[in-house]
Amino acid sequence: MTSQSLLEPIRRFIRNQQLIMILLAIACGAAAAFGAVLFREAVVLMQTGTFGASLENMSEVIHGLPAWHIVLVPTVGGLLIGLFIHYLMPGRRGRGVADVMESAALRSGNISLKSGLSAAAVSAASISVGASVGREGPVVHLGATLSSLVATRLRLSRSQAVTLLGCGVASAVAASFNAPIAGVFFALEVVIGHYALSAFAPIVIAGVIGTIISRVYFGDFPAFMIPGHSLVSFWEFPAFGLLGVVCALVAIIFLRSVAFATDFAERVPVPAYLKTAAGGFGVGVIALVFPEVLGVGYEATDNALNGKYDLAFLIALIAAKMAATAISLGAGFGGGVFSPSMFIGAMVGGAFGLIATQIFPELSSGHSAYTLVGLGAVSGAVLGAPISTILIVFELTADYALTIAVMVAVVIASVITQQVRGNSFFTWQLKRRGINIHGGRETGLMATTRVVDVMSLKFTPVMQGLNINGVREKLLTAPHGELFVVDEKGALTGTITLEDLADGAFDHSIDDVVKARDVARLHPPVLEAEVSLEDALRMMQDTGEEHVAVVENRDSMKLVGFIHEIDVMFVYNRALLEARREERGEI
Repeated sequence: MTSQSLLEPIRRFIRNQQLIMILLAIACGAAAAFGAVLFREAVVLMQTGTFGASLENMSEVIHGLPAWHIVLVPTVGGLLIGLFIHYLMPGRRGRGVADVMESAALRSGNISLKSGLSAAAVSAASISVGASVGREGPVVHLGATLSSLVATRLRLSRSQAVTLLGCGVASAVAASFNAPIAGVFFALEVVIGHYALSAFAPIVIAGVIGTIISRVYFGDFPAFMIPGHSLVSFWEFPAFGLLGVVCALVAIIFLRSVAFATDFAERVPVPAYLKTAAGGFGVGVIALVFPEVLGVGYEATDNALNGKYDLAFLIALIAAKMAATAISLGAGFGGGVFSPSMFIGAMVGGAFGLIATQIFPELSSGHSAYTLVGLGAVSGAVLGAPISTILIVFELTADYALTIAVMVAVVIASVITQQVRGNSFFTWQLKRRGINIHGGRETGLMATTRVVDVMSLKFTPVMQGLNINGVREKLLTAPHGELFVVDEKGALTGTITLEDLADGAFDHSIDDVVKARDVARLHPPVLEAEVSLEDALRMMQDTGEEHVAVVENRDSMKLVGFIHEIDVMFVYNRALLEARREERGEI
């Protein structure tokens, strides 16, 4: 046996794409997990500067501060954060899970490192000054950014880059909740959108890596300290179903309150940094009465899970947290909705549980069990991630029977919310920016491919002064039987088809009298070279045109090419085939 034959298996091993992706998944999982650790430590460090200690021990911190301090920190912090976003932040807005979804669907997994790091800084600062936002969304975006950096530097294919994006997301969620299974399914359910083995294996490994690093650094502790539960009777399941309906109503109100606050803030004619300052002031005023709304609110969620609040206080906290979160997000603070939705869900479940236990004490598993079910139902409905939410609860409790109750409530809440709202919080964010990711890969390619990339240069221009006989001769060889009439500067002035000639098509007596400009269709539909194929196809459908001139821009109207509907559909069908192959794990 020669040395070459001995080395061949090693060469195949090194060239194995799945092995390479697994190694990259380990690297991206580690990067995202360390990013999550640094983010949490940065928040603690900054909160020590703003409030004197971490807000995760809020009851010991806030009650000892004067009222002016509680209001001043989010107000001044909001002003500074607003100035940073306005002058230094790419796009002048924060980033989160919705942007990761957009990147996976439309941008081949590409996320700007500058915008990713800036967004992490804005979100960490927002939480640190007391804005009522979550840290999981920013951590997910940061993990995805670091994974995107790896994919970009290595010039990986689109499917590989998107898979690594999912690796960063899975690791970030796993590190945040000490829940590797939930992290994996959140990445697949929300970001990737399919469960092909080519993506599944690396994402699983990344989720495990994120969990290991989190447990080594923070210890093997769940996100919340949950007391043990056991279902007293299966007759409770109708109550859990009813709780799902209540959670759906609360989730819808919460989503609409955020939308209302965002729309209201956009209509106020003042600089954006004054809006964040005003939003911070509003949150500070609420915190004077309910300091539990500040920051991520994990301590209050934990207290609700352990039954430390009475019914009136739980109901008050639902309204206070909902208002504070709507104000924070509407005003422009950075951060997510994962923690706020869990907070609100826990309060809703706790309040429902207290009432249910009073009515049927012998059938109730205790209001703490309902608190956990409510936590899952509201957050699952708001995020549009029912599978991931169910798995988070299961990994937090390791209670199979209670997880079934969570499944019932989450599914009911998610279905009702979807039917009423039509979208989750993340898809609502994208819709506001005019982005539709439901078409997947094919829609993404249509949105990111420009007309200039596929237009034909084999067009037939004619001068305005060309006589009708010359027009006839040109039409015989013109692509698709259409001529483009231009002036001396090459600017498009009209188009001519055989139909436009009408009776003059065969009347040679007018050859020296009628010119091209006399029979041209003036002001025809045109496309600018830089518009997307998505816009081109929409315009063709609206006008009924199949063959459209392409101009440099509408100011110069300089003719640079033409595009046919066949060209657009070819690109669409190619993207559709690639998407189907990708879902089957063939690429």
